[in-house]
Amino acid sequence: MNIEFVQSIDSTNSELMRRAATGDYSAVCLVAKDQTAGRGRLGRAWLSDEHSLIFSLGLPLTPTDWSGLSLAVGVSIAESLHPRIQIKWPNDLWVDGQKLAGILIETTAIKDAPVGERYAVIGVGINLEAPAAARTQAALDTKAAPIGLRELIPHITREATLQRMLQPLVDSIKNFEQYGWKPYAASFAKRDALQGLSIKLSSGMAGKYAGISDVGALMLQTDTRLQTIISHEVSVCL
Repeated sequence: MNIEFVQSIDSTNSELMRRAATGDYSAVCLVAKDQTAGRGRLGRAWLSDEHSLIFSLGLPLTPTDWSGLSLAVGVSIAESLHPRIQIKWPNDLWVDGQKLAGILIETTAIKDAPVGERYAVIGVGINLEAPAAARTQAALDTKAAPIGLRELIPHITREATLQRMLQPLVDSIKNFEQYGWKPYAASFAKRDALQGLSIKLSSGMAGKYAGISDVGALMLQTDTRLQTIISHEVSVCL
């Protein structure tokens, strides 16, 4: 896989999606020092600066089922970086209830490709240090603020972080393409950030977190029944 470095870009995900729109479906890792219009889940802004690692992987994939890919990506990154890192469904990495990293996956059709093959763009943003504003907030509410990887691995650089995780991540994605979510389920369970917690969805529904289904969906136990949740934002009930 080619690795490209750029000083500044609007969004690494957007750039790879633009390339795909022109017929460029190359396997590539695009790394940016700065993003001016980074995007998170549901179109939220993803702020980045010199104290973060921002990159996107682009590659054609033909999985039998795409469900659980973001969780498999999270498992791979967590295992590469530190034992204390947990995965919060569906696409965040946490340390002690504080956000360390986010994952954004987008796909697009490949012209004249076999049935089921799409170009996947997997964006990852990792805080090496918590933003200054977040550190101020942390003094008031430690659970509300982001955390930086250097609190777990002092002085680690952007380059060293990428070197630790890139090849295992590519291998994990290819493994997911062949075998799906199930091989990652046990590793995820050991790092499940929501285990045992009461949670609330962005829809307003609330209940007890009941784990992950065989296809990576969230299971929510409400007062009346067990619900299967495919998409929604999740917050912890304090």
